[in-house]
Amino acid sequence: MPGYGDSPLVETVATAEGRVAFLDHVLQELGMWRPVLVSPSMSGRFALPFLLARGDRLAGFVPIAPAGTKVYTAEQYRQVQTPTLILYGDHDTSLGSQALQSLRHLPKHRVAMVPDAGHACYLDKPEDFHWALLGFLHQLK
Repeated sequence: MPGYGDSPLVETVATAEGRVAFLDHVLQELGMWRPVLVSPSMSGRFALPFLLARGDRLAGFVPIAPAGTKVYTAEQYRQVQTPTLILYGDHDTSLGSQALQSLRHLPKHRVAMVPDAGHACYLDKPEDFHWALLGFLHQLK
């Protein structure tokens, strides 16, 4: 994502609207219509505004202890109709429970906690993570 890791900061993604436009452009360029968006940690700054603005373009959403959940209100989350699997590791002391508190307002959500895993639960317990993800994907229409 622009501005994270070793990538340079791009001014067009400095706002939530810019991040929505960026992600929308990426999906269009890839020819993806109604994908399932999997969003770990810092990618939440891109995925959450996209979910709120264009959730109808997604078949599903899988936030994994995403950053930026406190920026939005419970009422904003309640407007989203995208099926969501909220995933986090039970040893995540930073964003896991904080994100859950905000995201639990999404009306079509399920929660999966990965036991004995930290913030990067997909790295700590990849098999448990993938079973939870695959279970969610199989339930989507």
